[in-house]
Amino acid sequence: MYHHINSDDLPLSNSDAMMKAHLECISERYTTVFPGEPITNRSICLTFDDAYYDFYYYVFPLLKKYHLKALLAVPSAFILDDTDVDPMKRLSLKHQDIYENYQSFVPFCTFAELGEMVQSGHVQIASHSMNHLNLTDNGVDLEKEIFGSKVMLEDKLGCRIDSFVLPFGKYNDAAVSLAREHYLHVFRIGNALNPSWDGIGGLIYRIKGDGLKRPCSLFNPFSQFAFWCKTLIKWIKS
Repeated sequence: MYHHINSDDLPLSNSDAMMKAHLECISERYTTVFPGEPITNRSICLTFDDAYYDFYYYVFPLLKKYHLKALLAVPSAFILDDTDVDPMKRLSLKHQDIYENYQSFVPFCTFAELGEMVQSGHVQIASHSMNHLNLTDNGVDLEKEIFGSKVMLEDKLGCRIDSFVLPFGKYNDAAVSLAREHYLHVFRIGNALNPSWDGIGGLIYRIKGDGLKRPCSLFNPFSQFAFWCKTLIKWIKS
């Protein structure tokens, strides 16, 4: 699970150099898959949240270079059809200013860019809700956030949207039930591994890949042991 590239919000970011080295490491050790595809013990599903423009600018070229696939989770209300705003301006906002300036700076991918990436075969789109809200907050319209975002993305992109990524990793029974009604795969955070596309208790857990210290640090024996321990704990609790 990743968010930004070269952002000022360091806990949610990697440098472009680190991401390049990290994806090169993955390409040498693993096979990347989209949700629902056949898996082996060497399969990885890369997921990027929020569809920031830095994904299109930095990551998409690397996916093509290293022949990788990634799932991009899109908060659909913030996506414009197209733009002629200069790329450097689009990359210039501080993280805290992105949502309130999405129309003037266009810091998210556009639908034109999303369509290009889907057509490439390297990127699949997931819904990340309509407005990137905490779905457990009072007054949130779950139907609009969970199902409305799917309808919008499918209409704009002309492809099925079968995956939902819970914003902030927050959920309650009502949100999960509605998401599972409309999507085949529901993702959350949690730093655990998954035995199948059914996940654990119906939720697919993801490992935090932001703020990497070394390109292959997630794959060393100590990290893998920690992930397996968390997997076991979540399995027992589910």
